[in-house]
Amino acid sequence: VAWVYRHFPLDFHVNAQKEAEAVECAGELGGNQKFWEYTDKIFERTQSNGTGFALTALVPLAAELGLDSAKFKQCLDSGKYTKHVKDEIQAGQAAGVRGTPGTFVVVNGKAVDTVHGALPIEQVKQRVDAALGGGF
Repeated sequence: VAWVYRHFPLDFHVNAQKEAEAVECAGELGGNQKFWEYTDKIFERTQSNGTGFALTALVPLAAELGLDSAKFKQCLDSGKYTKHVKDEIQAGQAAGVRGTPGTFVVVNGKAVDTVHGALPIEQVKQRVDAALGGGF
């Protein structure tokens, strides 16, 4: 099983685009481990109020995780990942993603199931097991 993460910031979450860009900057500066640490902290600390994680807290979070805050701010302010995140949104829309999370079960290069929204891991596992046992 391989799990691939793509950004899909929803437009009604006003800070989500910049948060996704910040995650990319964390990954650039700190590798895969910092990408995931930063991602986890964003989701852990985001309020359910439509604004998400405060933009003013993005650089301090990077510093908290041991990243160089000046380099992080430079990366974030440069907008170097804006197009990358927007491209991932467009690709997701083209693939049929309607919200987050959007999960595709792919066997031998063919999408055999789509999971829309968050489900308990047990239900996702059942769908993956069914796809793998389906002889695709």
